[in-house]
Amino acid sequence: MKTINRLLPLTLAVLVLAAGFTSAAEARSLRMEVNGLVCAFCADGITKAFKKEPAAGDVFVSLEDRLVAVDLKEGQDISDAAVTKLLTDAGYKVVGIQRSDATVAEIKAELGRE
Repeated sequence: MKTINRLLPLTLAVLVLAAGFTSAAEARSLRMEVNGLVCAFCADGITKAFKKEPAAGDVFVSLEDRLVAVDLKEGQDISDAAVTKLLTDAGYKVVGIQRSDATVAEIKAELGRE
């Protein structure tokens, strides 16, 4: 019984970490709230930067919603650190990053930007 009690915290930690990896790996897109988006040139630059990422598919930038959405290729991901670096290096401030099951097309429809 002592062995089980000592292993329980380790087992729980492994399960929590595995759950985190699974949800990131299963996400279909990234939604990023970004400050500093003001013009079409901003949108074009961000789109081009994400298109260079091997894991990125379709990219959508909404100036009105301060939103950048990126489809992830199946089984691939872009880390929060990489996304933040890409956007801050381009001169923008990342306010939040979410992984979503919605595609970029579904996010556009949700915002009425089809």
